Amino acid sequence: MPLTPQRRDRPLFTGLARTLYATVGVGLAVTGCSTERQASGSEATASATAAAASAPRASSSTSTSASPSTSASGAPAARVPSPPLPEEDLVPATLDEQRAAMLRRMKSLLRLKDDQLSALSAILAKSPIIGQGNPEIVEYAMTRKECRERRDAAGVVEEEAAVCGGPFMSPLYNPKAGQTSSDAKVCIDRYEFPGIPCDYPVTWASAREANLMCQAIGKRLCDAHEWEGACAGAVLPAESEYAFGKPRKESRHRHNESREIVWAYGAEKSFDKCAMNSKKSKKCTQSGWKVCGSNTYPAGAFPECKSPLGVYDQHGNVAEHMNLPTKASELTSAGGSGETEMKGSWFIFKKFEAHIDDCRWRAPDWHGTKTMSHDSHQNYHLGFRCCRDAQP
Repeated sequence: MPLTPQRRDRPLFTGLARTLYATVGVGLAVTGCSTERQASGSEATASATAAAASAPRASSSTSTSASPSTSASGAPAARVPSPPLPEEDLVPATLDEQRAAMLRRMKSLLRLKDDQLSALSAILAKSPIIGQGNPEIVEYAMTRKECRERRDAAGVVEEEAAVCGGPFMSPLYNPKAGQTSSDAKVCIDRYEFPGIPCDYPVTWASAREANLMCQAIGKRLCDAHEWEGACAGAVLPAESEYAFGKPRKESRHRHNESREIVWAYGAEKSFDKCAMNSKKSKKCTQSGWKVCGSNTYPAGAFPECKSPLGVYDQHGNVAEHMNLPTKASELTSAGGSGETEMKGSWFIFKKFEAHIDDCRWRAPDWHGTKTMSHDSHQNYHLGFRCCRDAQP
């Protein structure tokens, strides 16, 4: 069934919307903040510059469009540069200030309600480490402004899919089976949490905390097959994607042996299309909050690192939590939870290819626990993104 006029996708940042976006956050004071740190390392900067120069203009989809607007005379109109993020040039000096600035951006750009922000704040307050990296040691590989300029140069334009019930989400479906976005049963965040283009991903959250943070804002942690399908460009039925009732090792082997091997950006692996050329902190020989900075890129900074369904950074930047059900009732889409699954590679992957990272590859049970275990894994290079059931 085609979308009704009320559900038609609409651009996020054009015309008046651009003006409003440019003005949100004006006058929000942040104490104890410094200006944005520059990209760390000439190698990362050179890689980013080269990728920006070669990045093609984004193709039309439910999430992006490269078609130029036209003037009243019919001539192509000049593209309007994307407005800065609220507090774009600020890097807070403390974790509390970092979180507060992130929540302000989420309120403005994700249209969160006060009760959602309160619930999210309560989860953050219980952790001494969840955030966008330890402010004292983090060396981000690129600034937010550089990210925005790269996306403008590549012609990226955000559109809001009404079926998703909020901005910066992509509907998931199977175009190979003749489906369209109107057939979507679920949507996924295009960007790693906090789910905002050109903001830094949240790290140091356990799988439990990731699921709770998604729930706090009306979403949920993605099931593994949803994440994989979003990456590969076709979401398959859950019953065909899991060997329910079988031991995890056997289930994983069956899945990996018969899987389609493809990356979000195409059929051939490339280390130059995604956020993979940052560096570890010098003292980071073993994981630890005080020695390992989350030296990430802003989400969406590599326009070519996008799936056919419009989802960014499923390779590189941060590895990601998701839910792996061992039976149908453990699907988060069914209201349950199963075991932890982590994959997606991370920000130094070009220098250290630690494992396979194609879209549908299932990982071993690294640090395996139940998804909602208080002991579920957390790390400086590990983040997450959220899913949400499609809106009627």
